[in-house]
Amino acid sequence: MKEEIVVGDPRPSSVLTAAWLGRVEYPAAWSWQRELFLSRLEGDVDDTLMLLEHPPTYTLGRRAAEQDLVYDRSQRLARGISLYEVDRGGRATYHGPGQLVGYPILALGERYDVMSYLRKLEEALICTAADFGVEATRDPDNTGVWVGPNKIGAIGVKITRGITMHGFALNVATDLTMFEGIVPCGIQDRWVTSIEAETGKAPAIKEVAGVAANHLATTFGRSLVWTHPDALRARGLSALAGPEDTPLRGIADTSLEEETLT
Repeated sequence: MKEEIVVGDPRPSSVLTAAWLGRVEYPAAWSWQRELFLSRLEGDVDDTLMLLEHPPTYTLGRRAAEQDLVYDRSQRLARGISLYEVDRGGRATYHGPGQLVGYPILALGERYDVMSYLRKLEEALICTAADFGVEATRDPDNTGVWVGPNKIGAIGVKITRGITMHGFALNVATDLTMFEGIVPCGIQDRWVTSIEAETGKAPAIKEVAGVAANHLATTFGRSLVWTHPDALRARGLSALAGPEDTPLRGIADTSLEEETLT
């Protein structure tokens, strides 16, 4: 049966409520996003920002192609990498320890501009990288944030009725060899980098999260408010459930034991 989405009053907010969540399994974070999205759509919560790390995970967006996945199942299992098909735009990417992931749940209003939203995310990441000594730029042909030919920040989003989901991943001290199992973002002749690779320094992910949150709030014209993760939990989500007991609407049911790709 098709899910009924009730629309309340999801007008743009003057406040961005952020929380640092630590390391969260991908399916649990997706479910948390979904509940916050529904609450934002109903007008029950302000704009929110989830900041976290994931365990080693490959995700395939709606535009992903079969050739984007380099490692087979046995190679992924050997490295402890999970695999999920997801409902964001874009192609293949990697999430893992040492990478800051941000999921903004924002109301953009009725007349939103997708490209403007993507450019603002890029701007916030460029400013964040600069604060840690990295001169990052845009690429006119590819979404994301780059240092020379190498991507340091990936962006993939979903916008439904003016409310955003998914977001960005900024490589801080990521194990870049993990990207060898995919074609990052489907771009064959480019590679990835990180703050650590560019500067020789590995700032704490939580520290980078705080800087990124401030730049996001400034870029989107919001006042930043920090909260405890429990306070961010949306109405109707009584516990942060794991992949074994969470219905994964919109992504393939996947575990390290059995993967299903459709």
